[in-house]
Amino acid sequence: MQCEYFAMEGLAQLIGTIRKVKKSLNRGLYIEGLLMSMFDQRNRLTHKVAGEVKKHFKDQVFKTIIPRNVRLSESPSHGKTIIEYDKNCAGAKAFDKLGNEFLRRNRKTP
Repeated sequence: MQCEYFAMEGLAQLIGTIRKVKKSLNRGLYIEGLLMSMFDQRNRLTHKVAGEVKKHFKDQVFKTIIPRNVRLSESPSHGKTIIEYDKNCAGAKAFDKLGNEFLRRNRKTP
């Protein structure tokens, strides 16, 4: 499957780029997290790529997944954030969930 090859090649390029940057430009580079976006639940390739990303990056992958969502793609053309455009659509709810997950990950204990 050619699409599968390109998706896995993209993952390999991402890993390679991270390694190169750490080695030559920024030894302290830290990847806060990887986000699955434009996730199409119906597409087998989407699930396969997500599995590979999780296998390589484990806990660095956010649990929240941003689905492919028409309302998300429409909001910029209306000059609005997704919350302003349609706060009840699946995409807006996913971004809200992502924000909460990010804050939980980074909550500092006093």
